[in-house]
Amino acid sequence: MSKICQITGKKAMVGNNVSHSNRKTKRKFDVNLFTKKFYWVEQDCWISLNISANGLRTINKLGLDAAIRKAADKGYLNV
Repeated sequence: MSKICQITGKKAMVGNNVSHSNRKTKRKFDVNLFTKKFYWVEQDCWISLNISANGLRTINKLGLDAAIRKAADKGYLNV
């Protein structure tokens, strides 16, 4: 399972670890991702989504149905 938010499409970013002597080594900045189950009233079923904290805020703001429709339009979610 890839570490991508199904609502916002956020992925891991790449950057550098910078030591005290200013040496730079590659590292990954992972997304704050977790699995959460939601009850989708319009479809009358439970769904499980991998969402970031920002995606959860989006669902709280827009509602589950609008957030899923928006994510499907952008291609982040297959419904």
